[in-house]
Amino acid sequence: MPLSLPVLTPVKAPTATHCPYCALQCGMNVAVEAPEQGPDGTVTITPRQDIPANAGGLCQKGWTAGELLTGGQRLTTPLLHGEPVGWDEALDFVAGRIRAVQAEHGPDGVAVFGGGGLTNEKAYLLGKFARTVLRTSQIDYNGRFCMSSAAAASNRAFGMDRGLPFPITDLAGADAVLLAGGNMAETMPPFVRHLSAMRESGGQLIVIDPRVTATARQADLHLQPAPGTDLALALGLLHLVITEGHVDEDYVAARTNGFDAVRTSVAAWWPERVERLTGVPVSLMRRAVAVLGRARRAAVLTGRGAEQHAKGTDTVTAFINLALALGLPGRPGSGYGCVTGQGNGQGGREHGQKADQLPGYRKIDDPAAREHVARVWGVDPDDLPGPGRSAYELLDALGTEAGPRALLLFGSNPVVSAPRAGHVTERLNSLDLLVVSDLVLSETAALADVVFPTTQWAEEGGTMTNLEGRVLLRRRALAAPPEVRSDLEIIQALAVRLGAPASLDPVRAFPTEPREVFDELRRASAGGIADYAGITYERIAAETGVFWPCPDTGHPGTPRPFLDRFATPDGRARFVPVEHRPPGEDIDEEYPLYLTTGRVLAHYQSGAQTRRIAALNAVVAETFVEVHPDLAERLEVSAGQMLRVVSRRGETEGVVKINPAIRADTVFMPFHWAGANLLTNPELDPVSRMPEFKVCAVRVERVG
Repeated sequence: MPLSLPVLTPVKAPTATHCPYCALQCGMNVAVEAPEQGPDGTVTITPRQDIPANAGGLCQKGWTAGELLTGGQRLTTPLLHGEPVGWDEALDFVAGRIRAVQAEHGPDGVAVFGGGGLTNEKAYLLGKFARTVLRTSQIDYNGRFCMSSAAAASNRAFGMDRGLPFPITDLAGADAVLLAGGNMAETMPPFVRHLSAMRESGGQLIVIDPRVTATARQADLHLQPAPGTDLALALGLLHLVITEGHVDEDYVAARTNGFDAVRTSVAAWWPERVERLTGVPVSLMRRAVAVLGRARRAAVLTGRGAEQHAKGTDTVTAFINLALALGLPGRPGSGYGCVTGQGNGQGGREHGQKADQLPGYRKIDDPAAREHVARVWGVDPDDLPGPGRSAYELLDALGTEAGPRALLLFGSNPVVSAPRAGHVTERLNSLDLLVVSDLVLSETAALADVVFPTTQWAEEGGTMTNLEGRVLLRRRALAAPPEVRSDLEIIQALAVRLGAPASLDPVRAFPTEPREVFDELRRASAGGIADYAGITYERIAAETGVFWPCPDTGHPGTPRPFLDRFATPDGRARFVPVEHRPPGEDIDEEYPLYLTTGRVLAHYQSGAQTRRIAALNAVVAETFVEVHPDLAERLEVSAGQMLRVVSRRGETEGVVKINPAIRADTVFMPFHWAGANLLTNPELDPVSRMPEFKVCAVRVERVG
C-alpha cells in the first residue's frame, strides 16, 4: 500500500497551535522547513509560553510530535480490502454498502464510533451526520472509556460536568491537593509543575494509588489501597472528617442539600474497618484528613484509577461528598475536579457524539433540546433518533441479530483500547462493513473493509476543549499529503452520496471549513449547559482560550462556574449517599492476583501514534508485566524474562519488570499494546456505562 512522506509547505514563521495528545493541550509552535533544506523536510516543535496549562513546558511525547507529520508509516491513499483505490471508488463502495445494510436492517443497522481526540467541529458534524443522514441512534465514542464516571457523578452533584471547574493554575495556590487514581507525572508531565509550585509554597500533595507511581513518589503522603477499594477509602476519609470536626457546617447549610443522609451512611465506615478492607493504615488516613481539614484552600481530584470501575460513578461521588463536606467546591482556589485524559475528552462529549447527548451537553430525550437542535439543523425534531447504546454495549452488539451490521469508526482503535478486546475483535470481524478513518494503519484499521486516510493535528484547523473547559484553537501549520482528506471532507462526501434529508443541502449542511462548522456549533449549543455561543475563533486567538459557558460575545467566559451557585435547579450542590461494593470480579484460588492497567510516560492511549515514533520506542519498546519481588521469586523468574498473564477472558504475555513498590497481590500492565485489554473485565457501571478497566482477577505463569 502506498506510504510516503508528506509534502512540507514552507512557512515564514512558526505556527502557534497545540499538542496532539492529552487533555492538557499544551501550547506549542510548529516550524516547517522546506524539503530542499533537508532530504525530507524538517518539523521543529517548541513550547508556547502563553498557554497557562503548560507555560513553556512539554513532555517527551510533545517534543517528538513532529515525527507524526514526517514519518513513513502514514496512510496516503484510501484502501479497499487492503488495496489502494481512488477516493470516488472508496466512497461509492461505502455509500452503496450503507444503503444495502439499512435497506435490510433499518437505520440502526449502521453505527458510528467516534473518538476523544476529534476536534469539536468533527465531533459535532459526526453526531449531526449520524442523526440526520444515517438516522441512526447507534453512535457513541471512546470517551465513554475515559471520564464518563466522573461526568455522571458531577452531573448529579453539581448539575454540570466540566472536568476542572476552575483554572489549572489555581492548584499552585492551594494548601493541599488530594489526587485519587491519577499519575500525571507520566500521563501529562507539565501538569506536575502546578503541583510542584503548590508544594514549594508549603502545600501538601496526597496521592491515592495501588502503585507507587512517579506521581506517588513526589507526594507528601501516599495511601496505597487494594485495587477496587477506592470507594471504601473515600467513605472512611469522610467518616474521619465528620468525627474529627472538619466539616464546614456553614457551607454545608448554605450551599448543599442531603448531608444528613450521607452523614448517616458513612457512620458505619469507621477507620479500622476501612483499614481491613483497603490495607491503608488508620494513621495515614488520619494524617490525610488532618492535612485537608487544616487547609484554607484545597482541591480533590480524581483520575482514571478511581473512575474506571463498575462502581466508578459512586466512587467519584464519594470523593465529591468529601470535597463538599470540607466546603471546597465553588470557593476560589478550591474545589473538586476530574483530570480529563484524552485530548478533547471534554469537548468530544459536549457536542453530540455520545449516545445520549445533543450539542451543548443537551439530553437527546429532552423535547426542548430536540426542538432547539432540530431547528438549527433544519429538520423535524420527530425525525431525530433517541438514545443509543453506550460504547462497549455498541461494540458488543456489532454483527449480532439485533445489533448494527456496519460501523463507521473515526479516531479510535478499540482492538487495543476496548475491554475484553478479543471479543470486540470478533464482533468487528463479523460485520458486513467496517470503515475506519485514521492517519495510520492501526490494529483496527487493519481489519477494515475500507480505510480513509485522514489529516492530523498540524494539518488541520479547529477547536479543542482542554481539561479546564478552556476552548483552544488548533491551527494548520502545513499541508497534508495530496491524497489525504479531513474527516469533515469525508463526512460531507458521504452525505452527498447518501442524500441528506430533503430539507438539507448536503454540501451546505456539512461544510468542510472548520470555522463554518464551529459557527453552527455555537448556535446549536446556545442555551445549553455547555454554551459556546459567545466563543469565536477571533476571541480564542486574542484571549488564548475561552472558558465555557460563554452565552454571548460580550460575556467574559466562566473560569469558575460555581462561585455563586451550582447548576442545579435550586443552585445547591447535592450530597448523594453511596455504598462500597467489591469489584465485579474478585481474586480467588484460580485467579489469585489483581491486574491493574495504566499508562507509561513514553506512550499515549492505544499507542497507534506513539509506537510509530522511534525516540519513544527507545524508551519503552514493548509491553511488560510489573510484579513484586516476592511474586517473581515464587515464579522463579527474573527481570527481562517472559510472563503469561491469564484472566477469564483471555491471555497475553509480557516482559517481567520487578518493582518492590507494587503491592504483592497486584500486577500491572500498560494498555498501549494489544495485550492488556484482552484480559480486562467489561462489566459496566450502571450509571455511566464505564467498563471495569482498573481491576480484574488473573493468574501469572512462566513462559517456557
